[in-house]
Amino acid sequence: MRILAFGLALSLGVMVQTEIASADSGLTVVGTGDGLEMLREIGDGFATQHPEIEIEIPPSIGSGGGIAAVSSGAERLGRVARPLKDSEVQFGLVYLPIAKIPSAIFVHPSTGVSEVSSDDLVKLFSGEIKNWSEIGGSDMRVKLVRREDADSTLQVLRASMPGWGDLKFSPRSKTAVTTQEAINTAMDVEGAIAFGPYSKPLEEGLSVLKVDGSHPTDQNYPSAVTLALIYKDGSMDAQMEAFVDYSMSDKAHELIENFGGVPVTN
Repeated sequence: MRILAFGLALSLGVMVQTEIASADSGLTVVGTGDGLEMLREIGDGFATQHPEIEIEIPPSIGSGGGIAAVSSGAERLGRVARPLKDSEVQFGLVYLPIAKIPSAIFVHPSTGVSEVSSDDLVKLFSGEIKNWSEIGGSDMRVKLVRREDADSTLQVLRASMPGWGDLKFSPRSKTAVTTQEAINTAMDVEGAIAFGPYSKPLEEGLSVLKVDGSHPTDQNYPSAVTLALIYKDGSMDAQMEAFVDYSMSDKAHELIENFGGVPVTN
């Protein structure tokens, strides 16, 4: 009987220690690379208000990676740049949009181009336009950077940018597997053009193109992705609730707008 009691006490002690360790481990928000820097700014603001909670916004594992991590219980909170599928909702996931992020087309400054028509944009990515001089830019070969078919920004561009619905990318294009890779390639390679979620830091070292006369921050710019947090229904704890509340606060809305995004009011 004493052995049983000792074993029970030991088990309870381990459970309590595990719960304490879990509470002390902080909060990690995993998933999409869309809006990464903006979300990190939100994380920094949250950390200032809640120094007792260690918050981490790690590099991208994609929306699908975030969904898998939260669905499996490996992580408590995720970030996605696409709506949940019915099959994912069945896992008990809750979808909470916090910001809309315009889809930007950006180029290496060496191209000498600051705006394009939507028609020329299709011709660029299809490979019909091969040199930037054909649209008034530098005498330099166009170097295309695309994303994988499941990318959230590409899906939004296909749904909203004129001519992108059935656009076939040039076979000479490079596929970037993350948003950051697309940005880095466009920054490093002369003549490069790529696309991804808009943020004001993109303007540092890259030329963000106007399309049909509209900048991504203009009201009539057609393409945007929605950044959302996800979590399992019934899993909300104090750390998660604090971060969700901050993400929907006036201060977070100000940070979102400073990055060129549009806050979503729930």
